[in-house]
Amino acid sequence: MKAILLKSFGDADQLYLGECPDPQPGPHDLVVGVRATALNRADLLQRQGKYPPPPGESEILGLEVAGVVEGVGERVRRFEVGDRVCGLLAGGGYAEKALLNEYLALPIPAGMSFEQAAAIPEAFLTAFQALVWLADLQEGEAVLIHAGASGVGTAAIQLARGLGARVYVTASEPKHPLCLELGAAQAIDYRNEDFAEEIRRLTKGRGVQVVIDFIGAAYLERNLEALSLDGRLVLLALMGGAKVPEFRLLPLLRKRLKVMGSTLRNRSLEYKTALTHAFKAFAWEGFKDGTFRPVIDSVFPWAQVAEAHRRMEANLNQGKIVLLVGEEGG
Repeated sequence: MKAILLKSFGDADQLYLGECPDPQPGPHDLVVGVRATALNRADLLQRQGKYPPPPGESEILGLEVAGVVEGVGERVRRFEVGDRVCGLLAGGGYAEKALLNEYLALPIPAGMSFEQAAAIPEAFLTAFQALVWLADLQEGEAVLIHAGASGVGTAAIQLARGLGARVYVTASEPKHPLCLELGAAQAIDYRNEDFAEEIRRLTKGRGVQVVIDFIGAAYLERNLEALSLDGRLVLLALMGGAKVPEFRLLPLLRKRLKVMGSTLRNRSLEYKTALTHAFKAFAWEGFKDGTFRPVIDSVFPWAQVAEAHRRMEANLNQGKIVLLVGEEGG
């Protein structure tokens, strides 16, 4: 099969369209003829040699796919050849064929394109895990979502609103209209405003109950300032650094705060299965009736994968960057 491969670890120019063996399904695997996949920050890190796939998983980039079932493992009972599915992968999405465990597969709703479906799994499952399973966000609470116009950010805004929470986001000023359209009550320009001060003003000094953060060290102290009593901070990435030179523990005690970190890629199959089923029960009807929608920034044919990676690295995207795969991708 054809796949996007790496010459060596490095910049986006190391990506090329080549050939590799077809994947061989296990008992519960679907062989998906991939029509579309989507970019994630993890792809950029893996390309640079900083984020290897879990042991035993495909070395090919790509953490989500949408396509058509072309074959099934001997024990598969949930899907059949010809079904349109999307789902979460630990690797292998940038290829004509990918293995998707049947328990992680989601049926693509009628009328939804492969491009739209490919933009759902990683962003929405990550956001759902952070908001519901980790932060336990409740109706009537307030949440601050950093990188509000990112793939996960746009998903988190919608899910938080669906939970009945009040949503604040940080994003560069040109990205504010999208965040507000999706349901954010206020967008804060992180380049020109102190988000902790803005949250204090907007909440009349109370703070927010939950912060969803992708930045890490550069935002840690201000995140703690922005949290209310019994607040919860969920850390999903370290785009702003991993080391904090000095860290005051007093706010954790004084406010009774919880700080959690999580990744999704290296979770067990059992965990991801339960997460997928819980997310489907909560949100899948919402994709059918328009309550929730994947936000797509741009769609590239996979022959232009390097350009797509450079767009994400430059932080130009608002929502997901999608790759068309195989014949659809030119």
